[in-house]
Amino acid sequence: MLRATVSGRSVAGQVFLLQVVIVLLLVVAAVVAQVLQVRRDSDTEAGNRSLAVAGTFANAPGTAAALRSPDPTALLQPKAEATRKATGVDFVVVMNTDGIRYTHPRTDRIGKKFVGTIAPALAGHTVTEHVNGTIGPLVQVVVPVRDAGGKVVGLVSAGITTAHVGGAADQQLPLLLAAAAVALALATAGTALVSRRLLRQTRGLGPYEMTRMYEHHDAVLHAVREGVLIVGGEGRLLLANDEAHRLLGLPKDAERRSVLELGLDADTAALLASGRIATDEVHLVKDRLLAINQRPTDLRGGPAGSVTTLRDSTELRALSGRAEVARERLNMLYDAGVGIGTSLNVTRTAEELAELAVPRFADFATVDLFDAVLGGDEPRPGTALRRVACAGVRKDAPLYPAGERIRFVATSPQTRSLTTGQSVVVPRLREAGGWRAQNPERTDRVLAYGIHSLITVPLRAGSLVLGVANFWRSEKPQPFDAEELALAEELVARAAVSIDNARRYTREHSLAVTLQRSLLPRSLPEQGALEIAYRYLPAQSGVGGDWFDVLPLSGARVALVVGDVVGHGLHAAATMGRLRTAVHNFSSLDLPPDELLGLLDELVVRIDQDETPAEGAAVVTGATCLYAVYDPVSRLCTMARAGHPPPALVRPDGGVEFVDVPAGPPLGLGGLPFETAEVELPEGSRLVLYTDGLVEDRERDIDEGLDMLRDALRRAPGASPEETCRAVLDRLPNRPSDDVALIVARTRVLGADRVAEWEVPSEPAAVSEVRASVTRRLADWGLQEAAFTTELILSELVTNAIRYGRGPIGVRLLRERTLICEVSDRSTTSPHLRYAETTDEGGRGLFLVAQLSERWGTRYTRRGKIIWAEQPLP
Repeated sequence: MLRATVSGRSVAGQVFLLQVVIVLLLVVAAVVAQVLQVRRDSDTEAGNRSLAVAGTFANAPGTAAALRSPDPTALLQPKAEATRKATGVDFVVVMNTDGIRYTHPRTDRIGKKFVGTIAPALAGHTVTEHVNGTIGPLVQVVVPVRDAGGKVVGLVSAGITTAHVGGAADQQLPLLLAAAAVALALATAGTALVSRRLLRQTRGLGPYEMTRMYEHHDAVLHAVREGVLIVGGEGRLLLANDEAHRLLGLPKDAERRSVLELGLDADTAALLASGRIATDEVHLVKDRLLAINQRPTDLRGGPAGSVTTLRDSTELRALSGRAEVARERLNMLYDAGVGIGTSLNVTRTAEELAELAVPRFADFATVDLFDAVLGGDEPRPGTALRRVACAGVRKDAPLYPAGERIRFVATSPQTRSLTTGQSVVVPRLREAGGWRAQNPERTDRVLAYGIHSLITVPLRAGSLVLGVANFWRSEKPQPFDAEELALAEELVARAAVSIDNARRYTREHSLAVTLQRSLLPRSLPEQGALEIAYRYLPAQSGVGGDWFDVLPLSGARVALVVGDVVGHGLHAAATMGRLRTAVHNFSSLDLPPDELLGLLDELVVRIDQDETPAEGAAVVTGATCLYAVYDPVSRLCTMARAGHPPPALVRPDGGVEFVDVPAGPPLGLGGLPFETAEVELPEGSRLVLYTDGLVEDRERDIDEGLDMLRDALRRAPGASPEETCRAVLDRLPNRPSDDVALIVARTRVLGADRVAEWEVPSEPAAVSEVRASVTRRLADWGLQEAAFTTELILSELVTNAIRYGRGPIGVRLLRERTLICEVSDRSTTSPHLRYAETTDEGGRGLFLVAQLSERWGTRYTRRGKIIWAEQPLP
């Protein structure tokens, strides 16, 4: 408040500053006047004293005689100094008629001309003046010295300096200033108190703001369409705007009169006089319904009284009924926008429409759709419909139940809606013969139940008519009208869009599921190295890009593959199929896992570069893969991964660990190498390969998921792969948020009794010895019938190794599901199958091998290559 007062912006501040300035000017004027008066009195006193001293000295005996003496200074100087000291003047100067000094307080000034006016004194007059003499500014008096004859024989001057003249004033000035300060402080304090009260009353506003506020308040007060009354604490009307005068019919001189004397009805007058709180109280004043609101003004320390507002609600009352109906309909449309289509399920969307309409719009609601719509296809007109949703205020209505297939007759309102695409209102079902022809027995029961009015609206999505929605009324006696038909059409139009979206999603989902199922392995290939079980769970949001594969390789080895394409839908499924096909093709080359992932990475990069996505379509990037090769002879498992979670290993003793496979980048980044890990697996170990949907979810991170997987595997020691799959998936939610692919493979070992190996010298004569050894081993295995074919294959492969390869040369015979013959050497040159001409002496060996064996091929190793051939067991 002090800051607001001193700032001068408010009226109170301006008054305060004005009063302070006036008091200050008065104090300054008083001080100046007092100083001037004191100085004037001092000058008068100084002149009088100087005159008395000068006159006395001039008329003293001997002064005139001394002036005529030969040395006046010697006679007069001592007397003058004695007089000066005795009288308190600053100088007593005696001079001749020419103004030459004979005496002076400063002896060096004697003999010099007097500073001042002497002409009047020579004429016999006394001179009083202010001059700047030899000792400074001063007041001096000059009187003549006369001889006995009255002749002026000399002059005497006495004076006091200005410093000594103001001495009295200077002594009185501190007291005067102190009194002025006290007076100023008292005046300021009084002014501050007055200004503070004025500041509180004016709310700190300046003159311009107060004028503008008054003008605005006055304009608003009389411009608002509500009546405003201010009643004082004694019940007198203090203010009434124009609208209050009009609504209450107040007289022109109503202000300052008691509200009980204004001619108002008793209830309204009593309310205004009471000052009590009122909120939207309706009073009949003449022919108007007035809504009155009243609040006291002393709630926050204000003055006693009350403020009342009046609002004419006569027309609002007439419109309130229709406005309430309109508001309810708008609420229904809003609820339809947020409550219909919450899921991409056709049946559920139809149920949401029926549940929304009952009981707010109808007593019963049913939705009938073509069967093709339920399957995601476009509707086929002319076919039967199926009731997919039914809701009502009671459960025992004799309408067709949900799930019933209905074929409406041509005269029914439903058929007319389906045919014309227009809504049909049947205000009175009892009088509608076409409707009753649908099923006379059922319609009689419907009428007896109390259902009396019907609206049928076609479910249209563009040019497609998906079915019809029926709204039935039984509780409310009034039939449906045109306004309710418009509301029904709006509700159904919104629901039709959602149903069509659900239909399209169902179709796309079915296509994606069909595509994905066709791309995933339908059955596992036959192999003897691993006992395998697998599971695939689609995501809650639809199909995704997870895949797995089991690929038999040469030498009784088996490759396990698990991959994941980021995303869901048709594109992810199609991408998964392309990658799975690529892995199939690359695996036929018998490549190590790291080289296979490198080729797969180059393929993804090339696809991304060659394909330009249209309209923001996704590309292949964002795929991961884990590739593992298990050899049942050496029990070694070689693995490499590209951005995929590591596999879990359950050892025969129940210990669980995650294999430390170097983590390569996801497929599609390009240029980065992949590394392999080689693990020796005891017989009966379980290798668990999976996608990230098994261990990672929106509600948990991957570390928590890996711990859950480890715990699940620990709880199933010694379990079969099938039991392990069940134990792992039991820990998952019913519908995971991402796809899950899981493979559990238990290792088997190809024992030494089913493997035979020989080293062959690099000379042609060794071929016969190897044939003999192989024949004997086949006899031991009971495979004598395969001896001849095996000898031919072995002879050709060993001969080629001796002729074109480098030693040492090895031969290995494996008895698994097939009979496998392998010949190894240190050369990396691969033989090629060709057709020999009739004149060629050679070139038919590999052709013969290909004809005699079921499969054959070349596998490269770190030390060379292996030519292998498989024969079916006899």
